[in-house]
Amino acid sequence: MVMINTLEECTGKTITGNRLVNSKFPPIAIFDDVASTEEFEALFAIQELTNPRILNEVGRLDLIARDEIPFGIQGCAYATAPFTHINPAGSRFSPGAFGVLYIADNEQTALLEVKHHQNMYWSQVDGMNYDRFVFRALKCAFNDTDMMSASALPYNDPIYDSDDYSASHSLGHALKQAGKPGLQYNSVRSLGSLCWALFTPLPVHSIVQTSHYEMIWNGSIISTNRITNIQLP
Repeated sequence: MVMINTLEECTGKTITGNRLVNSKFPPIAIFDDVASTEEFEALFAIQELTNPRILNEVGRLDLIARDEIPFGIQGCAYATAPFTHINPAGSRFSPGAFGVLYIADNEQTALLEVKHHQNMYWSQVDGMNYDRFVFRALKCAFNDTDMMSASALPYNDPIYDSDDYSASHSLGHALKQAGKPGLQYNSVRSLGSLCWALFTPLPVHSIVQTSHYEMIWNGSIISTNRITNIQLP
């Protein structure tokens, strides 16, 4: 098993990366409408009285400390959502007990990562012959200070296994327990590319939407198309 002290330390620089999120999950406005924990608590209390859907929208707030939510940044909702809406089936670096914000080094890498998991999921749904899904592409800026890097490990290391996540779960749990904010690692779906697993949204500076992709399931495989392009200032 990979030990934390055998990993390299990241350089402490600002990174710009990308991720894709399913458009069926809208941004959670309440996170972006406030600039502090105090403002959030006040607005959330009001929303609870008037909006019966608010608890479903924000997810499980008990899974993240208030001081870990980066209130005031652009795209706070996008940064926070993975930590309040956790996939119980887990992911590469989490068995499902805690959230992880995954970011790729470019849009194509993010697309290939998501496409792989969508293929895996829909191929197991009996009688699913056609469907169309729309994803938002997001540009993410964050700082990798105090993060660890596993990018020097070879692709045959168990944490890069295509399907067995037991080794990567152990590493993710150890990093989370040690208070490390994230891990840089090699993309398994786009060889030569890098990804980051953030165990807290605090390192994030901003997340903005850039474009949309459609994924079309034809009964055996997913094809992708870029359907919009939003120019950033």
